[in-house]
Amino acid sequence: MGLNLKVLLTLPPEIHNLEIYRVTGMRAPPLGILSIAAVLEKYGHKVEVIDSPTLQLDFNSWLSKVKSIKPDVIGISMQTPMAPKGYMAAKLIKQEMPDIPLIAGGSHPSVMVEEALKNGFDIVVRGEGEYTALELINYLENEGLEKTGLSDIAGIAFTFNDKIVKTKDRPLIQNLDELPWPARHLVDMNKYTLFGKNINIAHIMASRGCPYGCIYCITSYYWGRRFRYRSAENVIEEIKYLYDKYHAKTIVFTDDEFTANWKFVKDFIDLLKKNNLDISFSCGTRVDLINKDLMKLLYDNGCNALYFGVESASQDTLNKIGKRITIEQAKKVFSYAKELKGFTTGSFILGFPWETVDDMKKTIEFAVKLNPDYAQFTALTPYPGTPLYDYALKNNLIVDKNWEHYTTVRPVMRGFNFSDKDLGKMIIYAYRKFYVRLNFMAREMRAGRFLDLFKIISKNLIISPVEDKIKKVFEPLRWER
Repeated sequence: MGLNLKVLLTLPPEIHNLEIYRVTGMRAPPLGILSIAAVLEKYGHKVEVIDSPTLQLDFNSWLSKVKSIKPDVIGISMQTPMAPKGYMAAKLIKQEMPDIPLIAGGSHPSVMVEEALKNGFDIVVRGEGEYTALELINYLENEGLEKTGLSDIAGIAFTFNDKIVKTKDRPLIQNLDELPWPARHLVDMNKYTLFGKNINIAHIMASRGCPYGCIYCITSYYWGRRFRYRSAENVIEEIKYLYDKYHAKTIVFTDDEFTANWKFVKDFIDLLKKNNLDISFSCGTRVDLINKDLMKLLYDNGCNALYFGVESASQDTLNKIGKRITIEQAKKVFSYAKELKGFTTGSFILGFPWETVDDMKKTIEFAVKLNPDYAQFTALTPYPGTPLYDYALKNNLIVDKNWEHYTTVRPVMRGFNFSDKDLGKMIIYAYRKFYVRLNFMAREMRAGRFLDLFKIISKNLIISPVEDKIKKVFEPLRWER
């Protein structure tokens, strides 16, 4: 294909109406493809990025943008709910620009290889994509779509002689500091918001991987079964860059478990103070990976929210799903947060297959008892690539096979003792039970957060019956403060 290929990396068009974008009011840059873009640029390739959901592009405007860029290679990244639009985009590209190599990447194609290849893609990048993409683009630059040499590239899949070829897995990147920071200059950083507000916000991933392997979570199976941390120095340098270049004063850490490495956390806080960085940040953690002293250290030094996955009130369920935490640990950590007057968000999952409606109600009551500042209630969702997906298939529990509905807002599976409709009703019940409490609402109004809370729960919740009913729960409570 010749030298100096122009590579286009994009998210599918028309995905801005999916619940994952609509419900929170949060717009976040696509760190995955921006990280790949940064590596490609580092090695001399020209890269363009289209962040379709942030730009709210439909198919026509997206295609016009693609054509104006005149790429030599196109990569489309997809999580599960994005897959249908991604496949439509692939077919459109093949109709309009049939000679351009088309690559699929992201968590969904990584495990649904055959599906992606049958829907218009030439090659799938499986798993962690930076160095796989680099080697693949280098190959395409010299050989084009000549497939005989593709089998030497680790971490990809393609069709050859009507058979699907999966090459050997690529080893995970052990030293994350060697990666350049995401190529944020390829997107408009002014368009990223929180709760629909234009504040200077930046997203950072300080680590990858998770050893726990919870049956419903793709993280362990995509990023690997061990924690890999960047150095605190590297993370602080990135924050300084974001602060200076984009005036970012709010940092959202996208790691699943920011506090797994206590030395990293302490080094990070030390450097934050040493550099006099006036920022606030939020991060995710686990109730078994934090103690009162560490929570105080975080809250005292700019942490404005800790996110905990509690998931269930049943110890038996926590054991079955591989969560490896205890109910007592959850109680203790949330009591610490109350003592420290720190902000918490608790995540709770309803609809484990062996549960009853009464079991779900106990989890909701447990959420009320723990009393985090915000609670997130989600419907258990069987994402491809997880043990839960295999279990749900084997037991014929999946009732909705439209990937666009796999957002954790809309139930797509039943249990042994409840239907998907029962689960939908329990999600509505959970939000009503937790949020429609006078003392809770009074607290939120005193803190000046009530309207933001209302927007998270009810803004634009109009697509599914579940969402519509959640909106009706909150509509009478809407007033200006």
